[in-house]
Amino acid sequence: MRIRDPIHGTITVTDEEKVVVDSRFYQRLRHVRQLGFGELAFPGATHTRHAHSLGAMHVSSRLFDAVAERAGLSPRARERFRAAVRLAVLCHDLGHMPLSHTSESIAPPRAKLMLPRWVDDGEQEQASHEDFTVRILLGSSLTDELRKRYAALEVTPEHAASLITACDPPGGSGFVDGGVDWSPLLRALVSGELDADRMDYLLRDSFFTGVNYGRYDFDWVVQNLNPAEKDGRVYLALSKAAAFAFEDFLLSRYHMFLSVYYHHTAVSFDHMLKAWYDETRGEFEIPADPDAFALCDDVALWHALRKSKNRWAERIVARRGFKRVAEFTERDPDYDLRELHGALGQAGIEHFSVESHGVLSRYFEAGSGPPLYIVDVSSGRLTEVQAYTPLYQRYAGAVRLSRLYARPDQSAAALEVVGRLTGAGA
Repeated sequence: MRIRDPIHGTITVTDEEKVVVDSRFYQRLRHVRQLGFGELAFPGATHTRHAHSLGAMHVSSRLFDAVAERAGLSPRARERFRAAVRLAVLCHDLGHMPLSHTSESIAPPRAKLMLPRWVDDGEQEQASHEDFTVRILLGSSLTDELRKRYAALEVTPEHAASLITACDPPGGSGFVDGGVDWSPLLRALVSGELDADRMDYLLRDSFFTGVNYGRYDFDWVVQNLNPAEKDGRVYLALSKAAAFAFEDFLLSRYHMFLSVYYHHTAVSFDHMLKAWYDETRGEFEIPADPDAFALCDDVALWHALRKSKNRWAERIVARRGFKRVAEFTERDPDYDLRELHGALGQAGIEHFSVESHGVLSRYFEAGSGPPLYIVDVSSGRLTEVQAYTPLYQRYAGAVRLSRLYARPDQSAAALEVVGRLTGAGA
């Protein structure tokens, strides 16, 4: 099967992958917006997780093929590993809840999903979209279909789940060839610093929002990917010649967070949706059962919002958000959020605040993600990427965006209060 895509052109889907695409679990993603409330700020941003997952799968092939050309993989291992990576990336968003990340605040307890012990560390109480993805892969009607269709390739649902979660299933990763473990590299392609997911969504979100921030030199990055063997394990490495392109990729993602993903309009509607959830427990719930979850999408959420008599639901449906009256970061010395809250409250102004945190890289979180190396192809010397590029030092701290919102009919009065306390004027 071939699919036309506005970002990558023609995307080829194998017969095995068509089983996933045709399943109701995947078709559900046609009704899950990639950017949630992002379309309120960027009207073109109506694209879905369905299209993104196909695009990310296509990107994963480009990445894997580039690496495999420089590797001594056996033909069978190359076929198996490629199929497993494509399957994992195709399925990586199956568990996204309505309006994507926004609804995770009302996800059920993780224990209700009854995940296998090898992917359940017991530390996280609330289920994430990744947990739902694993539940669908390992405990739904899709599971048996995958076992049958991928049997000839010797790829199992557990293999796909292990690439997504970075956890080894019973019996090991299953990605060893010639005594060398390829799982670190394959996991990096699925979920890492330079993975297929990010490489697709930056280009796709930039295209549909109409901004330039998410663009980077995709082809040059792909052409400079390498396998790097170290202590019997293979890692993803980028040639020194593409280090500047990687820095551009990092900054593209960083600027997309600040300008698109944390846009003040989308952020305020996210807050109102959570307020609705908190005030009307039970009007809308995320089911733990995979069959029920297959019916839980943006359409179901909007139906519940339209039926609700809650004030926040009515505001969301009518697109009557609160007005932003202040915005600042940790670098702005003239704002004291607690003082502003107190002053607005004393003035009888209905308001709320939202804090958004963004970092340049997940590598600032200790032990997060498989390592990515910069390789000197002439000498073979490897350097971990965070030690190589100065961007990691420059942007080591998280950026905190604090926004203060007031009810629209009180916004003029709120601006006066903010101006008086900050010296900014109305």
